Amino acid sequence: MAMENENIVADVVEATEFPELSQKYRVRGVPQIVVNEKHVFVGAQPEDRYLQEVMKAMPDGKKK
Repeated sequence: MAMENENIVADVVEATEFPELSQKYRVRGVPQIVVNEKHVFVGAQPEDRYLQEVMKAMPDGKKK
């Protein structure tokens, strides 16, 4: 998504190399996705499910 839209920023972090971030976000499984510091989901997801989870993180919970 970040490659297609300049309004989306993505970072990839290796949990074992950054234990302080792992603790902050309570990483228990990978991949773990955190959207807007609030919405979290874990595990590889099909593209449509991934998009649904990202949409849940939007302030109004809808696609804009």
